[in-house]
Amino acid sequence: MSVEQRLEELGLVIPEVVPPVAAYVPAVRTGNLVYTSGQLPARNGEMIAVGKLGDAVDEETGYECARQCAINALAAIKAEIGSLDNVKRVVKAVAFIASTPDFTGQPKVANGASELLGEVFGEAGKHARSAVGVPVLPLDVPVEVELIVEV
Repeated sequence: MSVEQRLEELGLVIPEVVPPVAAYVPAVRTGNLVYTSGQLPARNGEMIAVGKLGDAVDEETGYECARQCAINALAAIKAEIGSLDNVKRVVKAVAFIASTPDFTGQPKVANGASELLGEVFGEAGKHARSAVGVPVLPLDVPVEVELIVEV
């Protein structure tokens, strides 16, 4: 089954790539790798949530944000390479989680992105990952995700 068919089966729609809000591009290809810029949890032109994990944002919402960030990263990749069927494997995911100093559930939040990648790409979606707690992210979003994929 192609990745595009799997997306349809999962009921997932890859949106148009979110335009940059600063001086960068959404994705860059070098050789057989595509690196995405950090993607925010925007859906239909609005952020799913703002604030920090451990305060205004609960783990479930953080997980949903990470999932949406991964979908937006896939949009950036698709815009760069034409079709997600050209992805051979997901190499690495980095999830930045804006959180209070006592919040330690960053890996659970980052699972929103990782589990989505597994659903979409199967075995090729298994990847190395970092889940990093940070004090603040752009636009006060709770999660930002970047991907590296092999094509």
